[in-house]
Order: sequence, then C-alpha cells, then structure tokens
Amino acid sequence: MTDGAERPRVRADEHAPKTPCWSCGSCGDEWPCATKRTRLLAEYGGDRAMLSVYLGSCLAAAAEDLRAAPVMSLQDRFIGWLPRGSRRS
Repeated sequence: MTDGAERPRVRADEHAPKTPCWSCGSCGDEWPCATKRTRLLAEYGGDRAMLSVYLGSCLAAAAEDLRAAPVMSLQDRFIGWLPRGSRRS
C-alpha cells in the first residue's frame, strides 16, 4: 500500500509535459509540442475559452518552475499559438 494518491499512468504517446522542465515526455520538444497542440485543438473542439483556461493554468505552473525564462516567451509558447477567431459583438 502507498501513502497518498497514486499518479495516473501516462501513455508513452500522450505527449504529456515533464515538469519542472516543461518538455514533452514523448518527443522531448518544448511542451506543448506540435503533436500535443494538434491534439488539444481536436480535444477542445470549438471551445477556445476552455482551452485558454487550461493552457493559462499550465502557463502559471510553468512560470513558477521556469523562473529564469522570459515571461513573453512563455506566453507565446503556451497560448500564443492558439488560433484567433472573430470576436462576437
């Protein structure tokens, strides 16, 4: 028996982040890697707001871990790639 909650198992092809370096656990690129970005867009579909909330929380965690990284660089990496849509009035 173990103390506390067990970590969920991550599949090798899941492209989940490795912390505290925030690299992809599958391909080694900076997370979110190109594969994960494609999967996130498919997973969240048209709900850009919820995807932005999720990636914003990842950005906040990464900013804590990667204190030496420039903030704008992290913003571009985590949310700058999101497609821009037309705004509703």
